[in-house]
This record gives sequence, structure tokens and C-alpha cells, in this order.
Amino acid sequence: MMVEVAYALPDQQIILPVKVPKGTSAETAILQSGVLAKFPEIDLTINKIGVFGKLSKLDVELRHLDRVEIYRPLIADPKEVRRQRAAEGKVMKKGGGDIAE
Repeated sequence: MMVEVAYALPDQQIILPVKVPKGTSAETAILQSGVLAKFPEIDLTINKIGVFGKLSKLDVELRHLDRVEIYRPLIADPKEVRRQRAAEGKVMKKGGGDIAE
């Protein structure tokens, strides 16, 4: 059966097709794809994975045409970024510049 292994950087995306036997785990497909050799920064003990955008474990059994995605750690916490944007917006509203009278 055919599956794909996907990994993306901010400026590059790679999708590797891999032919695997039925019953293959996501971890086995990742190892067979060669993506770990191309991107040595990937650490499967740290990086999370998913199948078609749904968070999965390494031992999940793949089906024909599944896409295994390797996720990078977040650079910034999305909640904190929203808080910062909201705080900046509140400051701008209070001191929104000179008012013409």
C-alpha cells in the first residue's frame, strides 16, 4: 500500500511517498521514508505526529493513501500572542492620537 510522510519548515515542504506492507505503523513509515536523514532535527520523542491533521501516536496502523505529518514544536504560545495583540489594541484605543476639535 502507498502512504505519504510529510514535514514542513517555514520555507520548505516535503512529501515523501512510501510503499509499505499492510499493517505498517506510522513510525515504521517515517523511518522508511528517509525523512529523518534529510532533517536530523526531527526527534520522534519530541515532535508530535498526525495522520491527515489528526494527532496520532507512532504505533497507529496506517491505511492505504494515509499521510503521516510530522509537526514542529511551536515557536510561540498562540494564547500568549493573542494576549499581546489584545493588550496592544487596548493601548491604541486609549491613546488613539490627537482628536481634532
